[in-house]
Amino acid sequence: MTKQKMLQFVDVAKEMPEKRAPNLRAQDFDEIYAEYGDAKAAEQSGRCSQCGVPYCQSHCPLHNNIPDWLRLTAEGRLEEAYAMSQATNTFPEICGRICPQDRLCEGNCVIEKSGHGTVTIGSVEKYITDTAWERGWVKPIAPTSERGESVGIIGAGPGGLAAADALRRAGVQVTVYDRHDRAGGLMTYGIPGFKLEKEVVMRRVEQLEQSGAEFVLNCDVGTDISFDAIRGKHDAVLVATGVYKSRSLQAPGVGAAGVVRALDYLTASNRIGFGDAVPEYENGELDAHGKRVVVIGGGDTAMDCVRTAIRQGAASVKCLYRRDRANMPGSQREVQNAEEEGVEFVWLTAPKGFVGDPVEGVMVQRMRLGPPDATGRQTPEVIEGADYTEDADIVIKALGFEPEDLPTLWHETALEVTRWGTIKADFRSHETSLPGVYAVGDIVRGASLVVWAIRDGREAADSILEYLAQPAQVAAE
Repeated sequence: MTKQKMLQFVDVAKEMPEKRAPNLRAQDFDEIYAEYGDAKAAEQSGRCSQCGVPYCQSHCPLHNNIPDWLRLTAEGRLEEAYAMSQATNTFPEICGRICPQDRLCEGNCVIEKSGHGTVTIGSVEKYITDTAWERGWVKPIAPTSERGESVGIIGAGPGGLAAADALRRAGVQVTVYDRHDRAGGLMTYGIPGFKLEKEVVMRRVEQLEQSGAEFVLNCDVGTDISFDAIRGKHDAVLVATGVYKSRSLQAPGVGAAGVVRALDYLTASNRIGFGDAVPEYENGELDAHGKRVVVIGGGDTAMDCVRTAIRQGAASVKCLYRRDRANMPGSQREVQNAEEEGVEFVWLTAPKGFVGDPVEGVMVQRMRLGPPDATGRQTPEVIEGADYTEDADIVIKALGFEPEDLPTLWHETALEVTRWGTIKADFRSHETSLPGVYAVGDIVRGASLVVWAIRDGREAADSILEYLAQPAQVAAE
């Protein structure tokens, strides 16, 4: 009698891929988790209960067919599992690495709620597509026929690349414009290699290039080429610029040397990983080696900064966050990884100012959580008379990101934005106030997740295809 492949969660315990020891992984920027072997991936996939109502799927922004590809993996039908995973997700191997599964699919797994430990969905997702690449199942995009229409995509991050993929599969000509010298956006220059090795991103960019997508890099729209020129050149335009403007911090001494922006710090580190020359790193400005590092913030960017500083050989790394551990926005899994690697979290603290120029310390206010605000979160309150100074040689501000003023930068006042400065776009079609111009990802949502940008890019591609199918509207442009 053939053994039941699924519903093994009672007999088989949850088991994550092996994680390298903290003292070893802190010495390099390689990913910290090993890959599942075939047998282990099948075993862990077989823990799925095959729910009639799969909450993992409904809580995934892409609504991936998770129970189906778990079953196929458990049965050893890996090529079919890959095809099903790729059908709803442009970059499953990237989402498997960097999605906060504990807040999305795995956090809503039924067997997790029953106390048996979640199915390791993210790790299996990563395994499936990594295996597909290794075995040659990932093919270049080959549309059945080419179309004459062209679409200009501004921004080569996850939203723009997901749209480019979908449009090329439909035969549309695609040109992607990006200000950086490599495509990938924050996946390339923002997220450290220990979470997402860069080869994983670059091979997807190469797949798009091989499919006929054109990349115009080192191109700053509004300076090197006008937004109006891009609109004139293409039948439709997609804005997927992301949000890169760092939130400011108003405090005495904030302009001192050694008080740096998180994105500058992470970009420099990632460029070093590519072998680029980075003067700000080489002169020590963005290198934490031997320094006392203080990171301000509690999101995933702050986690990336503290763990990068450890790998650069910092003398000490502390993270200040104004709320407690339970109320921080970053992934709890990332906090655990950081603590294992030697990061100290100083909860309920906020910067009041900075000492010295170059910086020598952070003036810190101790906080407590007061009554809930309108969103239901408890509001941090200052504890009077409890201030102290935290010694620091480099302070990294990881306070989040805001949109740039695109209507001004692009000389297009008709492009409507919200009161937060994000582009105003229809939440279904993603069309903006300008006919034939669409917008997706963080420039619409504000700073968000890669998986949401992928969803937006795929949806916008469908809307653009519908728009291109209306000759009268295209001609009117």
